[in-house]
Amino acid sequence: MILSQQRINFITGLLLMSVSVCYSILSCKNGHSGPTHESLQAVFDLQAFRPAVNLSNPTIANISFTLYAVLGVNEKTQILTTFLWLRLYWHNEFLVWDPKECDGVTKISLPVKELWSPDIIVYEFVDDDVSQACPYVYVNHTGHIRWDRMLRLVSSCNLEIFSFPFDVQNCTFTFGSYMHTSKNGLLSALIHRCIVLLWLSYIVRDVRVSPALPFKEMSLNSKRYLEASGEWELVDILGETSILKFGIDEWDIITFWVVVKRRPVLYVVNLLIPSSFLMLIDILSFYLPPHSVDRASFKMTLILGYTVFLLIMNDLLPSTANGTPIIGIYFSVCLALMVISLLETVIITNVLHHNSLKYREVPKWVRIVVLKHIANLICYR
Repeated sequence: MILSQQRINFITGLLLMSVSVCYSILSCKNGHSGPTHESLQAVFDLQAFRPAVNLSNPTIANISFTLYAVLGVNEKTQILTTFLWLRLYWHNEFLVWDPKECDGVTKISLPVKELWSPDIIVYEFVDDDVSQACPYVYVNHTGHIRWDRMLRLVSSCNLEIFSFPFDVQNCTFTFGSYMHTSKNGLLSALIHRCIVLLWLSYIVRDVRVSPALPFKEMSLNSKRYLEASGEWELVDILGETSILKFGIDEWDIITFWVVVKRRPVLYVVNLLIPSSFLMLIDILSFYLPPHSVDRASFKMTLILGYTVFLLIMNDLLPSTANGTPIIGIYFSVCLALMVISLLETVIITNVLHHNSLKYREVPKWVRIVVLKHIANLICYR
């Protein structure tokens, strides 16, 4: 039977792992604290293979993280930038030793590049990871490995800005393996002598993921250690485990929902209060006597000042193609009311000018509408 080079390499790897079963307990020498270099080197040589004696058993990767900082939110590109303390746990069945024979050593640190590690990624990741990587992992005498990472996560997020600056954002972090599935099928071997295509159907469970801590505990830890949050405040962290199906393959995934709320004090002080003051001055300008003061020029100055205010504060307003925040509509309405008040002043000035040339009695219906209804509406006697 003639096999391809790829299948020969695959069978050779299976043979190496089957031989390593006999040496699954690492050896220790007298006078050495911990496993020997020779026994560890045999494990390092198996780095390319998933550390399972029986390949039908999946490797379970436990995931937990702490949200340390919300670095920025870009509404235009729909991107959220956060900083996480990520912690991964998995089991290496070849890194097992007896503490009694190893001078009581129960935990050692090893370089992560020498060991097999699960390819856990965040599916919403949209940029390179520029954070500092930890080069070592902790290994327990039972074979359980803990790897702590600092992750600067730049992820896509569907941001809703209609209620800005009182908005609450719900962003999704989906953790899962990139290549290793929790279920796949159909291995084929071509037997050339018999010219028969043999399909062997089997199930292989590679990597499965699960949360290392309850979601509520992750949320409490993040609220306790959240620093440099700026204008964002963590509300809650929710999550669930599910299965992602694509064709005949299935991946185990953990979906986290990170709910953050914007602190609106900055925008209330810099946007809403100054705009309200300008609107109040525009309303009070109606009490100016039209004969003694040029009310039109005063209102035009207010409109000019309000326009300059909007241009200066334009950088604080989020801008997206999906919609306009309600605060932008508020500013537009305020500007429109100022323009209407200016038109009203122009009309009143025109009426007073014509009445000064020739006195005419005000119609009775105008007196009733203005002096009775409108006066009562604005609390004017």
